[in-house]
Amino acid sequence: MKILLSVCMIVAFQSVWAAKPQTKVIAHRGFWETENSAQNSIASLKKAGAIKCYGSEFDVQMTADGVLVVFHDAKVQGKVIEDTPYDSLKMIRLANGEAIPTLEEYLQAAKKIGKTRLILEIKPHATSQRETEVVGKVVAQVKTAGLLNKTDYISFSIHAAKEVIRLLPEAQVAYLEGDLSPEEVKAAGCTGLDYHYRVFQKNPDWVKKAHDLGLTVNVWTVDKEEVMKEMIGQGVDFITTNQPVLLQNLLRERGSVR
Repeated sequence: MKILLSVCMIVAFQSVWAAKPQTKVIAHRGFWETENSAQNSIASLKKAGAIKCYGSEFDVQMTADGVLVVFHDAKVQGKVIEDTPYDSLKMIRLANGEAIPTLEEYLQAAKKIGKTRLILEIKPHATSQRETEVVGKVVAQVKTAGLLNKTDYISFSIHAAKEVIRLLPEAQVAYLEGDLSPEEVKAAGCTGLDYHYRVFQKNPDWVKKAHDLGLTVNVWTVDKEEVMKEMIGQGVDFITTNQPVLLQNLLRERGSVR
């Protein structure tokens, strides 16, 4: 009887675990904290694919002459990207020696990384008109590359997020700023929240509220194991991290890694 009871308890636990949505791993700016890699480099994208991350996040902004580039900071070597023509940026090198990728180059590389999804962050720009232009060009390039079914979108700009929704009503679009409730995010037409982990620590009921509204929940940027465990415990759908291998190992220990 004791053995039978133990077996039943194990089966019940496994059934409950299997029924829970499994948290998925998103590499923040690719898998860059490893050899010969750099943030937002093509190498970091390929390395995220090589370790089979669910997604690889990267940042897109537009130069003064309308070229979309993959880079996080508004400035590079003292040059404001939005105010600088591409020719003045293309010789700058990332930490691993790569040039700053154009979005077109990045998307071509993305065709060869297996199932890893692209988590494309559209950076805020100086005006809503410019953001509208950026979103239009982003969508056009993703379409041309044949990657519509492999790309999700995130932004700190609610205007940019709404523009993506307008152009791609079926796309997964999450809002990053953290200043809107799940109800407000749903009303804006987004499909998910993508907030810093402290937002969910302050509002622990938001994960359930979001799920009840049919929204996905991502949390950024989580590099400490104790916070990873806390967010997994809250039931978030995705964790964006600079330490994807650590998170994968943690999830593997718990029974699933994606």
